[in-house]
Amino acid sequence: MNPISSVYMPRAIFYGYDSFKQVAVETRKLGKRALIISDKVMENLGVVDECKSMLNEEEINCTTYLGIDSEPIDIFVNEALEICKQNNCDVIIALGGGSCIDTGKAVAVIATNGGDISDFMGNKKIADKKAIPLIAIPTTAGTGSEATDVTVITNTKNDVKMMIKQPTFLPEIAIVDPTLTLSSPKHITSATGVDALTHAIEAYISRRSHPFTDTLALSAIKLIYENIEEVYKNGSNLAAREKMSLGALKAGIAFSNASVCLVHGMSRPIGALFHVPHGVSNAMLLPAILEFSKSACIDRLASVGLFIKPELSGYSSEEIANIVVQEIKKLCFNLNIPNMKEWGIKKQELDNVVGKMAKDAIESGSPSNNPRIPTEEEIIELYQGCFDYDMGEGINESNNVIHKN
Repeated sequence: MNPISSVYMPRAIFYGYDSFKQVAVETRKLGKRALIISDKVMENLGVVDECKSMLNEEEINCTTYLGIDSEPIDIFVNEALEICKQNNCDVIIALGGGSCIDTGKAVAVIATNGGDISDFMGNKKIADKKAIPLIAIPTTAGTGSEATDVTVITNTKNDVKMMIKQPTFLPEIAIVDPTLTLSSPKHITSATGVDALTHAIEAYISRRSHPFTDTLALSAIKLIYENIEEVYKNGSNLAAREKMSLGALKAGIAFSNASVCLVHGMSRPIGALFHVPHGVSNAMLLPAILEFSKSACIDRLASVGLFIKPELSGYSSEEIANIVVQEIKKLCFNLNIPNMKEWGIKKQELDNVVGKMAKDAIESGSPSNNPRIPTEEEIIELYQGCFDYDMGEGINESNNVIHKN
């Protein structure tokens, strides 16, 4: 008999073509003074102005914070919070990638609960007061942050990416419009897509997975696996973009309720210390960590393989698990995912901080959800192995499956 499990997600989710047009109607139900948290890219593309125009039509006052630049940091949170307070905002609209949404979550919670975002790390402070209502509108198919109760903010004082998970950080509304992802360039499409795939895979192999999250995770894996290369090669394919957006959304709900594992635990220190975008750092690690974890989750990986490739039904679980790992590796190779060396990280730089990275990874808690729980020494070895990991090595093995006798 399974233990009691729980599922948290936004109160309402709107998804599909032109669902962005719901923003003003939904905002009006929640308040009268909105803060739009976004970035210069969305401003230059005209998306911020489009949002403001729709809000104005509903007679909603709005102001903006457009200071988000790459990964979210505590400085962005404090700056946006000040604008929120000065304008007495009663609704927050986070419009952009995961960085904008994570910043919006932090602002929404601190505005009513007080303190600094670092106070919530490790649940030292619990957000027991309801947050300002947050409408999350992703413009990439990746983080799934629009549907999670997790925010990841870098503490600039100690270079630690704080992974904070509490129900109060969950957005009130998620609006997932694939048309907003059409402007996403190839390198962001690939990185955020592999990020979403990582969420789905880790949710499925997590020690905290349960039947509800399994269903979402498997569906997300299939959607992303079958469409990510197409949107990378042909970014204007809206049908494929829609499937990627839906896959990222499902993956977000899945991992928010089942938790992520070792990839995310090791990814955050790379981002904090070397300023590598979250999606890229996850992608750098995924194939090698799947190889490391494989022996402890053969049946789960085999289930993934049979779900995305039913023609493998005649092979053993171990053979299918091997094929899955090789398929993921081949996917990263085809998407031109770099290793740490190719990104520009120097080996000496890594060696100087790899001990801290391993400790920070363990302290995040995510590695303890992994099927194979690593020691600190094994994490150090994995970092060093991923430094110049060859995504192309052996990628044809899944096409040359062992012949049955």
